[in-house]
Amino acid sequence: MTPLDFFARWRVRIGYLLAVVVLWFSCPTPRSILIGACVGSLGLAFRAYAAGYLHKQAVLTTTGPYARTRNPLYFGSSILTLGTAIATNSRVSAVFLLVYFALVYSLVMRREEIELRGHHGVEFDAYAQSVPLFFPRLTAAKQEDTSTGSFSWSQYRKNHEYQAALGFFLLLVALVVIWRLHVA
Repeated sequence: MTPLDFFARWRVRIGYLLAVVVLWFSCPTPRSILIGACVGSLGLAFRAYAAGYLHKQAVLTTTGPYARTRNPLYFGSSILTLGTAIATNSRVSAVFLLVYFALVYSLVMRREEIELRGHHGVEFDAYAQSVPLFFPRLTAAKQEDTSTGSFSWSQYRKNHEYQAALGFFLLLVALVVIWRLHVA
């Protein structure tokens, strides 16, 4: 198993361990939790928007947010990570979160590029030339043979995106509990 495969397969499980470390070092306040929740909600919204378009393994998705960035789910996750870092009100937690995200997701994106190129060949190469890997374009890229997908709530559910929202909500609840324990 290569490092690319390892992190692609284990990133969520490693994230659970990271959550324990992040919560251990957290020093949340009502203000940090509120600001972090607002920033994280933007990330969740971006992820939800992307998940409603994504047809994993079926087609090369190039519409909606995929016309602006090849990795809108991960871009949304980066905003969600930033929101979590803010909510914890801890530099140590923030460093753990940001280093984890940068390391793991740069490897995961590289692995997924290899898979997509293998499945879609020239079509993916053309897409990759006009759409940035991570940071979104301001305007949607024009693709010649673009998929004609549109947002679908059923696709959002099929991609289990609600789990990200549930996880973030539970993390915020844990931060509220930690804050309450600190002020008690």
